[in-house]
This record gives sequence, structure tokens and C-alpha cells, in this order.
Amino acid sequence: MTDPSSTPRPTGRRPMWLTRNVKVLCGVSFLQDAASELLYPILPIFLTVVLGAPPVAVGAIEGAAEGAASITKVAAGRLADRFDRRPLIGAGYGLAAVGKLLIALATAWPLVLVARVTDRLGKGMRGAPRDALLVEGVPNGQRGKVFGLHRAADTAGAVVGPLVGLVLYEALDHRLRPLFWVAVIPAVASVALVAAVRDPRSSKTADSAATEAVRTPWRSLPRPYWRVMGILLAFNLVNFPDALLLLRAHDLGLSTAGVVGAYAVYNLVYAALSYPAGALSDRLPRSLVFATGLFFFAIGYLGLGLIHRPWAVFVVLPLYGGFAACTDGVGKAWISTLVPDRQQGTAQGLFQGATGAAVLLAGVWAGLAWGTDGHLPLLISGGIALVLAGALPVVARARTATP
Repeated sequence: MTDPSSTPRPTGRRPMWLTRNVKVLCGVSFLQDAASELLYPILPIFLTVVLGAPPVAVGAIEGAAEGAASITKVAAGRLADRFDRRPLIGAGYGLAAVGKLLIALATAWPLVLVARVTDRLGKGMRGAPRDALLVEGVPNGQRGKVFGLHRAADTAGAVVGPLVGLVLYEALDHRLRPLFWVAVIPAVASVALVAAVRDPRSSKTADSAATEAVRTPWRSLPRPYWRVMGILLAFNLVNFPDALLLLRAHDLGLSTAGVVGAYAVYNLVYAALSYPAGALSDRLPRSLVFATGLFFFAIGYLGLGLIHRPWAVFVVLPLYGGFAACTDGVGKAWISTLVPDRQQGTAQGLFQGATGAAVLLAGVWAGLAWGTDGHLPLLISGGIALVLAGALPVVARARTATP
């Protein structure tokens, strides 16, 4: 099989990797994330202060939501290799919009649980089909740029959303509930934009892919895929939902506006570094870039576990943004290069579903161990991540060298 990364780059102004679908899906993700992140940093406060939920409920809600997404990702990945991917993507973003509407209507925390699960079911449904379309026709050696740009656009929405929420929070006399209604608007707009996505597979090609996908069980995925997924899966067992990090920031004394502001700065760093990190992973071993992200993760968790001053959150959370930039898109690009194109949906869905299940477990144990201020689970996860950051490049080199 010819390595797609060796394909000569065509002349012209538009890079080969910057396809129509990459541009459209960047816009879709920007709008959806602006909606999601407008409410995400205030959700733990809304749950605990307004609705009276205990801290363990915050971890359980986010864990259950990620668990639902995990199951859906696996199924959606299989379907993405067999059928037209655009309806799956549209339905996924539509469910996310419904979830945000339910949060706006919630008067008790169990309804927020239903809303978050609905939202994450949508995320699970759209993720693998969208990621398969993102790399359609893109050489292996340029996929880091694709996922890096997509994560940058997605996270730019995560910068705009909290900032809009912060302005509205102040303008609406510190009332939280109206912000959830505002979040519904960009969520619905993202669903409408999915109509501009194009699936290049013809009906004949789709039928052929469906037949081939049925004949290809998970166990036939390449061995390097399983090795990499195993390593990344182990890490996510200590990667609990960011909602608990924001709860820690609030417990340290930050006001609601301060939490939203710190989260916006975190996302600004995440957005700014995502494309450079993705492009760098096209030139350096992806294991090295990912390990750098784990180092930033360790700084973020250990920092949040050790600091006692509210202002220090504005130092630690931006550093933590380097973790997401160096791992999210890079991990997807890494996985995409380990399997043939006909199995992209299956591979991405299984990878994202398994790691999401690990986050579910992390959210449960971290919530149970949270105590009064959460410093213990933060220190445990940060310490483990620091060890993994040093071990990952060594293990990856050893695996590569092993015949």
C-alpha cells in the first residue's frame, strides 16, 4: 500500500488538506462550541448553588454524560463506514441543541442529568462520522494540520462563548438561567450549517464500503492501532471532566465571573496552540507532541491541587490549555494514520468511545474522592500524568522498533 503522506502536494494557493468539508465543519464546530462553552463554566455553579446538587452529583452527571457519548461513538463509528455520514452528523448536532434547551428548562438537577446525557449522545453520534469526513482524501502527513485547525476553530468558539456569557451575566444582573436560553441560538445555527457538508462517496461506493465494513471485525484493526489506543486509554483513567476543575476554581474563592474569565483564557491558549501543535505532529513523532501535552496536564492538575490563592487559577488554567492543544487533535490524527480509509469511522468511534468510558470512570472516582476541596484527586492524577509524560515517547519508540 502506498503511503498517502508521500503523495506530492499539488501546486496552487489552497493546500490539499484544506478541503470544503474541513472549512464547513470548522464553522459548524465553532458555533456548537460557542453554545456549549457559554454554559459549561457556569454549569457546576448552577448545579451546586442554584439547584442544590452536591459535588459528587457534578462528577456523576459529567461522567454519565461521557459514558452515554462513549457508547454512541462506537455505534456511530461503525455506521459511518457503512452509510452516508451527513445525516449522522446533523442528528448529532441536533441532539446537542435539544440538550441545551433542556438545561434552560431545568428546575432540579436530575433534569440537568437528562440534558447533559442528551447533549453528549449528540456528541457521540457526530464525532466519528465528522472526523472521518475531515480526513477524506487528505494524506497522512497532513492530517495533523486538519485536526489542529478543526480543534482551533472549535476552541475559538469556546473562547467566544464564555466571553459572551460573561458580558450577559453582568448585563442581566448576575442571573444564570437566561444564559442557557442564549446558548440555544448558536446551537441551532450549527445544525443548519451541516447542510453545506458534502459526503464524496457515491451510492455505489457507499454500498461497497458497507459490505466491506460488515466483513471487517474490530479484531482485524491493525496492531499499532491497538497499542496506541491502549496507551491513551490508560491516561484517560486519570483525566476527569473539566467541570470538576472549574468547581475547584470556585472553591478557591473565584467568583462566577472569575471562573468564566479563567475558563475563557484557558480556551484562548487551547485555540491558539491547537493548529501549531497539529502541524508540529506532522513533522515530529506524534507520541512526543502528545507527551508534551501530558506534561501540561500534570502542571494544570498539580497546580490546581497545590494553590490556595484565587488569582493563581489564571496562571494554572492557561498552562493546562497546552494539554488539550497537544493531545486532542494530535490523538485523532495519530489514530487516523494507523488504519485504512475504509475503517476510519470504526477506528475513531472505538477510540473515542473507549477513552470517553475511561473519562466516565475518572469522573466517578474523582467525584467520590473530592472531599471538601478536591486537592487529593488532582494531585493523584497530576502525578500519574507526569510519569506517563516521561514514559510515552520511550514506550512508543520501543513499540516502533519491535518487529
